[in-house]
Amino acid sequence: MLKYLFVSLCLGSQIVSPLNAVAQQGIANQKPNIIFLLTDDHRWDAMGAMGNSIIQTPNLDALAGKGVLFKNAYVTTAICCVSRASLLSGQYMSRHKITDFDTPFSQAALAKTYPLLLKKAGYKIGFIGKYGVGTKNQPSAEYDYWSCTKKSQPDYEVPDAQGKFIHDTDTISHDIQKFLGQFSSRGPFCLSVSFKAPHELDGDPPTYIVQPQFKDLYSTINIPQPLTADPKYWNSFPDFFRTDQNIARVRWKPLFSTPELHAETVRNYYRLITGVDEAVGKLVAQLKQLGLDQNTVIVFMGDNGFYLGEHGLEGKWYGHEESIRVPLIVYDPRLPATLRGTKSTQIALNIDVAPTLLSLANVPIPADMQGINLLSSLTQKTPARTDFFYEHTFLGSPRLPKVEGVVSSNWKYMNFIEHGYEELYDTAHDPHETTNLAQNTRFSTKLETMRKRYKTLKQTAQ
Repeated sequence: MLKYLFVSLCLGSQIVSPLNAVAQQGIANQKPNIIFLLTDDHRWDAMGAMGNSIIQTPNLDALAGKGVLFKNAYVTTAICCVSRASLLSGQYMSRHKITDFDTPFSQAALAKTYPLLLKKAGYKIGFIGKYGVGTKNQPSAEYDYWSCTKKSQPDYEVPDAQGKFIHDTDTISHDIQKFLGQFSSRGPFCLSVSFKAPHELDGDPPTYIVQPQFKDLYSTINIPQPLTADPKYWNSFPDFFRTDQNIARVRWKPLFSTPELHAETVRNYYRLITGVDEAVGKLVAQLKQLGLDQNTVIVFMGDNGFYLGEHGLEGKWYGHEESIRVPLIVYDPRLPATLRGTKSTQIALNIDVAPTLLSLANVPIPADMQGINLLSSLTQKTPARTDFFYEHTFLGSPRLPKVEGVVSSNWKYMNFIEHGYEELYDTAHDPHETTNLAQNTRFSTKLETMRKRYKTLKQTAQ
């Protein structure tokens, strides 16, 4: 197995370097630089800081250890086009109306995305990687630095000027270095970076292409199968869901249908995330080299989760934890000591990213943003929210049955709206969502409570 040569994150035991008092006051008066890092199909537990004892993510773990790790972070729609629109706009799909891969933001809506609002406030803005909102008329002219593919799904192997193929993660890392080199001394900046990894390369069957330096990583590690990989959980789904046309089942067959396929798919998934972690290490090292490390905020999140064979599925889309729960780190070197290393259990959402980034720069949050400033919410004595509305209506049955519902700290209600089929899970006692309680008369009162809450949240999401 190749040894993973980790890049030092350069986050020592002290957050603030030994600057003199004048320099410290200068940093305090500056607007922070902001870097938002987004991974593709990155589930919440695929990171060492979230308790995964197999995957190697030392640089992300270091960020989490010196920042705030949100242990219960979710997306409001588990598909990249919608989630990315929610990240940029701070809005539910029901409000921003980006429901597919083709629809772009209108000019008015684009102007209210967090990068454009920061640009209006004097920030230099850049975007690298997979933009993911609309297949035409990408807003490249609005950005000071733009390096995005025009494809809805980037290739993993990208030719350079000499025709040599470079992995997409390495290409993105190179672009980050270029951006920082160009804009490190030109005032505050906001750089949005969107990795293709660890999303598989779409195809028939889907495949994973990993960086050469990681191709043997995890090869000798045993990968256990999840509890709900047992066929009985797939067989427990209703007939409309349990078909060979369901995309999540179509993709499960070539990647997870045997223990051997499952193990190798998970290894490749982890290898791609380790590749992202290496890029994060290089980024933080360059910030330190440029003298930007004490005034640059880094936010890291996944655009949605990913089934690794759970419930007999591959992908995302539906309401299970594997699909909707993601990693989220907010690292701010200016945080007070009481918040450094915080592991927050409050529910955080993708719609919170935009208002949080704007608040960091003291830019007013538009009234039509539906998220919250996560850092200010940490000082409250009660959780910022107790539940949220989930929606996924792309395609529909039979390929992707439409589902909406409510997710709370201890309960989950999902309604497959085309079929009137309900799911109710007691996630406090059944975290793997093995037993649907919707038809159990003992829980009829709870079911009715969740139905009412669902109707209320659906209205407020619009």
